[in-house]
Amino acid sequence: MDQISGTVALVGRPNVGKSTLFNKLTKTRDALVANVPGLTRDRRYGVLSSADKSIRLIDTGGVFGDHELSDVLFEQTLVAVKESDLVVLLFDGREGITAVDQEIVDYLRSQNIDFLPVINKVDGVSRDQLVSEFSLFGFDDLAFISSAHGIGVSHFVDRLSSSFENSSIEPDSEVQEKGTRVAVIGRPNVGKSTLVNRLIGEDRQVVFDMPGTTKDSIDIPFNLEGADYVLIDTAGVRRKGKVSEITEKFSVVKALDAMERAQVAILVLDAQEGVVDQDLHILEYALSVGCGLIIAVNKWDGLDRDQKEQANKSLERKLSFIPWVIVKRISALHGSGVGHLFSEVEAVKVAGEFEVSTSYLSRVLEALVQAHPAPSIRGRNIRLKVATRAGSFPPRIAIHGNQLKELPGSYKRYLENGFRERLDLIGNPVFIDFRDSENPFAGRRNELTRKQKNRRTRIIRHKKRRQRRQ
Repeated sequence: MDQISGTVALVGRPNVGKSTLFNKLTKTRDALVANVPGLTRDRRYGVLSSADKSIRLIDTGGVFGDHELSDVLFEQTLVAVKESDLVVLLFDGREGITAVDQEIVDYLRSQNIDFLPVINKVDGVSRDQLVSEFSLFGFDDLAFISSAHGIGVSHFVDRLSSSFENSSIEPDSEVQEKGTRVAVIGRPNVGKSTLVNRLIGEDRQVVFDMPGTTKDSIDIPFNLEGADYVLIDTAGVRRKGKVSEITEKFSVVKALDAMERAQVAILVLDAQEGVVDQDLHILEYALSVGCGLIIAVNKWDGLDRDQKEQANKSLERKLSFIPWVIVKRISALHGSGVGHLFSEVEAVKVAGEFEVSTSYLSRVLEALVQAHPAPSIRGRNIRLKVATRAGSFPPRIAIHGNQLKELPGSYKRYLENGFRERLDLIGNPVFIDFRDSENPFAGRRNELTRKQKNRRTRIIRHKKRRQRRQ
């Protein structure tokens, strides 16, 4: 998993295209965006993967103006700005400068906040006209993009990456070397700390009495049956409108960091409340950063027989999109079901290491293609040649072939599910990189031999004679 190099907040007035750019950069759809409504309305977190680094993005709600929620949105956007290493300020190129834009620029400058000005929706608008209009602000440099159509986005990504050339959020190297990193994540009051206490033993309870425990992510090394682990106890990610204390808002970012550097995450749910939207948002973020995942349904012993039956149906329905994730019913308080939890952690960790040869991956790819061939595109077959191991935590596969950019999304999901099933990659998301083979003759001119040149001359001469006769 790539380390997070920095955090970028997307800021601007409503409807300038912040969410569209967020989706473009994180390569997500609206339904799959990693929402974290515990911070503010319309606040989203995601990860931009570029080259050999990853950048955390924060999509904020539109701020300023006379909207009834403007004060709330401003407060929460300000938190995003403080969390960020860089602020990207978006403008609407079609509408030009507005009074609200002026208000935002004035505020950022009055607070000495460095920001990168970006003009969105530039398709169909004269570049000279935009430069002339926005010269009012006296910007040294402007970026021009159209997030909806992808114009200028790749160049913009390069600029973001270069801004974090020599920075990264480094986990504690001493702790990282000691064992498998397991993050315990979830909403507040679902029993995360109780589960951590149960897993490491009551004699380590003093660790959690230290100031800041509920506001930060605490790394706890311990040994279980000869295997080394590092448990990361995280702060709960609240629902929207429930986060008011500034330190608590920052603790949510620490929880996200914990997911990003963990090899396996245990998502703790409350059996009495079932799977709520916030659980799904946390789950989606963990999967998007490549965590191996186990779901622990806590307080299971507090349900009667009918409630358990109803809860099982609800879990099956709401978690149907991830049938490959292990679901355990536990009671952290009384210990039921907790004893076998780390055997599942070990299984997910081994799968995440993804120790597999290129020859075996290629045989699996060949079997999948034979069982369900790739569709033809404009009469030409899409060729999937070789599969290679591209990384671990999460398992990453590189498939080489021709015209792979034309593969439909449904076939990509077929390959992903096929590899996961045949390689038994339980509890792990599978990332596949499709790499088109380069044409060795691209850009090369085919020089004619002397014989071919003479033949071409004779043909041209013969055609001219026929034309004169006619």
